[in-house]
Amino acid sequence: MADVSHSDRARLVRFWASARGFWYGKSAMIAWPLTVGLVVIAVLQLAVQYRLNYWNRDFFNALARHDAYALWRQVAVFAPLAIMSVGLSVISVWTRMTTQRKWRQWLTTGILGDWLAADHYRKLEAIRGEYKNAEYRISYDAKLATDSPVDLTLGLVNSVMTASVFTGVLWSVGGQLTIAVGGLMVTIPGYLVIGAVAYAFVFTGVMLVIGRSLPSVIQMQSQSEAEFLAAANAIRESGSQPASDRDLKRQSAVWEALSQVLLRWRQLLWQLMGTTFVSQTDLLIAPVFGWFLCVPKYLAGSVTLGGLTQASAAFVTVQVAFNWLVDNYQRLSEWRSAADRVAVLLLALDQVKQSEPTKPNAP
Repeated sequence: MADVSHSDRARLVRFWASARGFWYGKSAMIAWPLTVGLVVIAVLQLAVQYRLNYWNRDFFNALARHDAYALWRQVAVFAPLAIMSVGLSVISVWTRMTTQRKWRQWLTTGILGDWLAADHYRKLEAIRGEYKNAEYRISYDAKLATDSPVDLTLGLVNSVMTASVFTGVLWSVGGQLTIAVGGLMVTIPGYLVIGAVAYAFVFTGVMLVIGRSLPSVIQMQSQSEAEFLAAANAIRESGSQPASDRDLKRQSAVWEALSQVLLRWRQLLWQLMGTTFVSQTDLLIAPVFGWFLCVPKYLAGSVTLGGLTQASAAFVTVQVAFNWLVDNYQRLSEWRSAADRVAVLLLALDQVKQSEPTKPNAP
């Protein structure tokens, strides 16, 4: 059952079979209030962001009119919005990290108890598979496997809600664009929305191509780090034993493990250089591209300065929401690697328990 022939899909299914138990049983009394709280906070943050988008329009329209009274009135409006935005962000951090801590505690307690029960940690030696360095998987990988899903899911939910709300804003503010093509006048309805979708599609596609090997590289790098730690621990534990020929083997193993760590790190470096190139290019070009699309209507006099800034800000907001995968590709790859490594250990423990003799029923 823990054989290396298990597909990545089967491993993820095994991981979630255990991890989702946090939302059932006694732990559900903690898990669900925290989960609902995160969603409510995200909705309130979106409401504040939506109001700030219109504040942006009103402020710059007042600035363009040289209307001092309207400017000060917008300052008065901005103050409570800023306080709410900061306050919600602080509360969100507490709720998010508490969810991560409680989930990690629940999952790690379960795996650790299973690993220690009935000498399972000893019996793992007889099971084939990539389950080595269980302590690293229980500590580091279980932490990453529970931290990342909370951040990623919250970000995805926020992106979906943001895209839904601000696409409507972008459609209504941007309106339609009429251009001359070959002597014909062509009208493009909701052209800013079309531009945002096309822009996100291009960068998401490029990220998927450039970063296609990142999950496997991260997994190999994590495995090499765990093996290096295990090799170093073997030398430390041998310090209380008489010197023997095995000491040279242990020293050779730790040097080989170090070389593998450096090799995998170099491979990770090249992958991250490529994904960083895409994400940073996206970050720099998106606002400029938004302004580029909005400027023709401003120059034609059909959009005010406030409308221009509002449309540009809405464009960037929608683009960021659509580019969730681009912004989180590295984090998603790291989680996939950690969840896979935890799942391999769970599968190995499953096989150990299945190999144990069934206890006879008590008379």
